[in-house]
Amino acid sequence: MSTPVAERIQAQIDANPVMLFMKGTADFPQCGFSARVVQILNHLGVPFKDENVLADPELRDGIKTFSDWPTIPQLYVKGEFVGGCDIVTEMAKSGELQTLFVENGIVSAPV
Repeated sequence: MSTPVAERIQAQIDANPVMLFMKGTADFPQCGFSARVVQILNHLGVPFKDENVLADPELRDGIKTFSDWPTIPQLYVKGEFVGGCDIVTEMAKSGELQTLFVENGIVSAPV
């Protein structure tokens, strides 16, 4: 059964090729893990939409249920859940994250 918050989350994921649910905003992250993911995305030149879960307690709880993932931040690319800070960091180090963005047409391959 779909809930109103789940429908809101899905609509944001559908509308934004790269969607980051985080604590704070991209301009003012309010936790180190969210700041790290923003830093990685900015370093890779990835345009993304951010949503501050601290501004909406229903969203903060709802995103954890939606993804079946207990922590925030949460990154979605082209509708697929990628992971949180640890996974995003590891993927960035290995080059997997850049490949994911290139394969999905988010960024062009590095020159």
